[in-house]
Amino acid sequence: MGSDGLGADKYPSRPVRVIVPFSPGGGSDVLARYLGPRLAERLGQPVVVDNRPAASGVVGADLVAKATPDGYTLLLVFSTHAQSAQLFAKLPFDPIKDFAPITLVITTPLGMMLSPAVPAKSVKEFIAHAKANPGKLNYGSSGPGSSPHLAAELFMSMAGVQMTHIPYKGVAPIIAAQLGNEVQFSFANMFSTEGHWRAGRLRLVAHAGAKRLDSMPELPTISESGVPGYEAIIWYGYMTAAKTPRPIVDRLNQEIRAVANLPDVRKTLTSQGNEVIAGTPQDFAKLIVTDADKWGAIGRKLGVKLD
Repeated sequence: MGSDGLGADKYPSRPVRVIVPFSPGGGSDVLARYLGPRLAERLGQPVVVDNRPAASGVVGADLVAKATPDGYTLLLVFSTHAQSAQLFAKLPFDPIKDFAPITLVITTPLGMMLSPAVPAKSVKEFIAHAKANPGKLNYGSSGPGSSPHLAAELFMSMAGVQMTHIPYKGVAPIIAAQLGNEVQFSFANMFSTEGHWRAGRLRLVAHAGAKRLDSMPELPTISESGVPGYEAIIWYGYMTAAKTPRPIVDRLNQEIRAVANLPDVRKTLTSQGNEVIAGTPQDFAKLIVTDADKWGAIGRKLGVKLD
């Protein structure tokens, strides 16, 4: 199939694989598995989710960068992908040039999760607790350079507290570590952790958006809770290998947007604090570049260096 798009009219004629570069149970995985069956219905072919967790998403992304550019290998990409463009000294691919953005699906503010063993019920109380226990608290993230890692570093810098970073291979192991009080604090998306904070196993004290959420008006922002101006929004979308014929990218864009805008899908996603923004490949490409610049600058200012 050449870049003239020949064969795009027959696409897809076999199963489509979605690489999730993080472990099962994380935001990327939950979203890929939620959207997958509906996307399969629209494409008329199975959509298979393939988890490849390692190295803050780099291993899974590399598989897609080097895949045949035919639209049969997709990447469910998380905002960490943009940050790695600026923060990793060496990557086996170019996070911008080696991928064809298909569409952004959702944006969501990170939720501030505390271990139930922590004697704090609010952001202010947690900051006071951290200041009273310097060097004794740990925070978890889904890997060095990941969005939760940078969000926590930015929070510590703005709140004037110090904690030790413990990286994990995804959200599920961080939750386990928090339940066991190995880590006291983490930033996580609110939809893959929903069962835990609704049941009180994790304490969701605030979120990192600019304003309160319509779906959870009782949950304060971190900015209004003692860290003015603090904001950390993450996003999820789909990409594929660069050089994939434009008609195939456009077909995938059309079908994924249609799935994201199904009334039941939109309702479920927005009830968990997400904003559904399924747009054009060009819109998504712009977001990736601006986010890489923004968080790259924050990471460098905070001294985050990654091998």
